[in-house]
Amino acid sequence: MNNFTPQDLEQLQARGISVEKAEAQLECFRNGFPELDIVAPASTKKGILAPKRAEQEAYIAAWEQYLKEGHKILKFVPASGAASRMFKNLFQYLEDGIETPFIQDFLAHKDRFAFGPQLIGKEGQEAVRYLLYDMHYGDLPKGLLLFHKYRDGARTPALEHLVEGAQYCKGEGDKPTVYLHFTVSHDHLPLFRQHIADNLKKFEDKYGVRYDVTFSEQLPSTDTLAANPDGTPFRTKDGKLLFRPGGHGALIENLNQQDADIVFIKNIDNVVPDRLKKDTIRYKQILAGVLVTEQKRVFEALKNPDLSDEERAKLNRPIRVCGVVKNTGEPGGGPFLVREADGSISCQILESTQISDPELMKQSTHFNPVDLVCAIRDYEGKPFDLPKYVDPQTGFISNKSKDGKELLALELPGLWNGAMSRWNTIFVEVPVSTFNPVKTVNDLLREQHQ
Repeated sequence: MNNFTPQDLEQLQARGISVEKAEAQLECFRNGFPELDIVAPASTKKGILAPKRAEQEAYIAAWEQYLKEGHKILKFVPASGAASRMFKNLFQYLEDGIETPFIQDFLAHKDRFAFGPQLIGKEGQEAVRYLLYDMHYGDLPKGLLLFHKYRDGARTPALEHLVEGAQYCKGEGDKPTVYLHFTVSHDHLPLFRQHIADNLKKFEDKYGVRYDVTFSEQLPSTDTLAANPDGTPFRTKDGKLLFRPGGHGALIENLNQQDADIVFIKNIDNVVPDRLKKDTIRYKQILAGVLVTEQKRVFEALKNPDLSDEERAKLNRPIRVCGVVKNTGEPGGGPFLVREADGSISCQILESTQISDPELMKQSTHFNPVDLVCAIRDYEGKPFDLPKYVDPQTGFISNKSKDGKELLALELPGLWNGAMSRWNTIFVEVPVSTFNPVKTVNDLLREQHQ
C-alpha cells in the first residue's frame, strides 16, 4: 500500500479518482502488463472481410433501409489534439534558420496551402513566424486549421466532418438531423463552439439538413498518476502528485455518455476535399451495412430461449466494424487475432507497443486507419455500459521526464485497442483512398488535399 498524504488525497478527490484506482495504477507500474497471446495478424484469408461488388451493394442497401427506420446515428470525432506536432519542422527552422528540404518545400509552395493567402508578401522565417504565432497555428487544435480550398472559402477539418456527416449520417425527412460530437480540450472548447456556430447555417442550407453538434472534454478522473522508475508516486518540486492525460483510451467515458444507436468514429485529420469524398462515403455506408446486418443476426439469436448463459454473454456485447487498409508502411497498429483466456479467438486492433515479436509486425498485411462504426445498444434497446468492456490489462507504460527527472507514464487501454477489447469485432478491408491523415503541414501539399 502507498501512504498517500492528506494533500495527495485532496488532489485525488478533486479529480474524482478513488484511492483504490490510484493504487491500481501504481501496481501497473510495478508489475507491468501481461503479454497478449497473439495468434496471427488478421488477413483477407483469415479475419478480414473483403466484400465483392454485389455484397457491397447489399450492405449499402441494408444501411439505407436502416436509416429509414428512424434510428439515431452519431458521428463521434476525437478532436482534442493540438497541431503543434504538425509544425515541428517549422519550429525548428525558427530556432536554427536551416532551410532543410522540408522547409524549402514549404516555402516554395506556401501559396498552395488553404491558409496561403494570409502569407502573401512574407518570406522565409517571417512567413513561418506569422503562421505559427500571429495566426496561432502553433497552438491551435488541428480541427481548426484551414486544410482545403473551395470557391466559397477554405474549410477546416471540423467543417469537413460536418459535410461528411450530411452524406451518410442523416435520416429521412425533408430536413433530417445530422448528429455530431467532438471531443475537445478544455482550452479550445470556446473556439470550437464559435467556429461551428459561425458556419452552421451555411452548411445546413447547402445540404438541406439540420445539425445537432455537441462537445465534451476528457474527464479529469481519466488522468493517470505518474511514477518514479521504482513505481512510487512521482512528485513535483512542490511535493504534489503529478497527473497526466490517460491518452485516447479515456474517451471511452465520453463515448459512453452518447445517446445513439449507431456511432461512426474517425480521427479529426482524416478528411479530403469534396472531389475525393466519393470513396469515403461509399465505404462508410458499406461498413455501416455490415454492422446492421450482423446486429440483426445477433439480435435474432438472442431471442432464442435455449441459449446458454455463456453464449448469451458472448453475443450480448457492443459491436464494432473496423475498416482496415492494406499496409503502406504507416507507423501504428493493425488488426490481429488474439487468443483469450478461455481459448477463444478474438479480433483486436493492436498498437506496435503491444506486440513484442517484430516478426508479427512484418507479417501484418493491414493497417488501422481508425475507421469504426459501432453499435452501442443491446437487443432490448438499452445502452451498454461501455467501461465494462475495457480490458484493463492492455494499457502500456512509456518513459517521460519532468523538470529533468525521469518518470513513468501510464497510458490507458486505447479507445480502439483495449478499451474495446471485449466488444464483438469485424474487420473489413477498405481502400487506401479513404485514409488521408495529416501528420505534418507538408502533407497538405499532397494531391489528396489540394
